[in-house]
Parts: sequence; C-alpha cells; structure tokens
Amino acid sequence: MQTNAIRYSALASDYDGTLAKDGVVDNATADALDRLIRSGRKLILVTGRELPDLENVFPQLRICARVVAENGALLYDPSTRKKKVLAQRPPSQFVSSLRYKGVSD
Repeated sequence: MQTNAIRYSALASDYDGTLAKDGVVDNATADALDRLIRSGRKLILVTGRELPDLENVFPQLRICARVVAENGALLYDPSTRKKKVLAQRPPSQFVSSLRYKGVSD
C-alpha cells in the first residue's frame, strides 16, 4: 500500500497572537522555529506590523525566508534587506470615509 505523504516546505505565520504573546516570542516557540529552519523548511512571517517595529521586537527576523509586513503592503527579504512595496497607502479620502463609518485600525 502506497502512502501519499505531504511534505510542507514552508510555514507562513502571523506574528502577534500566533508566534508572539504580548509582542514577545517565548523560548519554546523560538526553539520550535529553529527546529523548523534546521529541517530545511522556510518561515514566512505575515504581519500587520510596520517593518521597523517588527525589527525591534523580533531580533530573530533573519531566520525568515520572507516577511510580508504592513498588512500586505511590503515584502521584505531579511537575508538581503531588500524591500518591495506591494501596495500603496489608500487615498486619505477613503480612509476618512472608513473612519467616519466606524472602521478603525
């Protein structure tokens, strides 16, 4: 009997509330991420945080293959420090309209 095992090559994960609690990655999670990387898999971090803030709170950022930051607006490669803007800020009139309707960030 043949088994069709699926081998995942990457893990995409949010930062706040998933990898980090109250903005901090605990030792057990850091160890698990380290094992993931050593197994040959890639870590893709996906977060709403702005990149400078993320760099301050997550010094292990270099273990990530890529970071999708700023709610999907920025793609970052920690190994080369190359940034690619994926989306521009929405027009201020649109943001004002959302706030007027009770939508907040």
